[in-house]
Amino acid sequence: MNTKANFKGEIIYIEKIAKDTCKMDISSPLKQANAGQFISIYCPNTTLRRPFSIANFENHIITILFKLKGEGTKYLSNLKKGDYIDFLAPLGNGFTIENKKSLLVGAGIGIAPMIFLKNTLNKKNIENYLITGFKSNEENIKGSDETIIGGSVLYHLDKIIKNKNIEIIYSCGPMPVLKGITELSKKYNIPSQIAMEKVMACSIGVCRGCIIKLMKNGKVINASVCKDGPVFKGSDIIWD
Repeated sequence: MNTKANFKGEIIYIEKIAKDTCKMDISSPLKQANAGQFISIYCPNTTLRRPFSIANFENHIITILFKLKGEGTKYLSNLKKGDYIDFLAPLGNGFTIENKKSLLVGAGIGIAPMIFLKNTLNKKNIENYLITGFKSNEENIKGSDETIIGGSVLYHLDKIIKNKNIEIIYSCGPMPVLKGITELSKKYNIPSQIAMEKVMACSIGVCRGCIIKLMKNGKVINASVCKDGPVFKGSDIIWD
């Protein structure tokens, strides 16, 4: 895990790329970030910073994707190229890369860390397949090998796992999708790594507002998504 630091970053690109969804590229002194990690941006007139998964990182440029949901993302959507933002990074852990045939599953804005992971696996010449799901074609964020519109992405995974001899699954998205992924990985006896989506307050593990339960060494423990995650072994997660 990298040590987090406070940065000032310059926006070098910001555009709407899908319905209520924007892409932002930020140039900063940040030297390293891994797929699965996130940044936390200061938004004026909001009590707490806002966390965003890193969708790519290359040559000191951080890419994030965000949906317009509240005051924080409304503020970000009104920024322009050349504006500066204040953020903490890199936060959380990242995916543990394994040299195995990989299935990447992203649902909705959960595609963000999957894009970063796909780029990472491609650079390492690790065979991978990214499938994503969106409620409508207007919400579709491009960059996948296969896209499902209007239905659950889960219904399409059995065929992919069998046909492509998948050996590991990585995923990010809403809780029902992530729970389904862990059930599939158990069914096929393959490991899964899950990037949890949960409302975060402090983003650094202080407030304990993003607690989930894990099974470790036969014992139930509490873990903070922001500090202990957001990536967890699927087999460790206890689903309520």
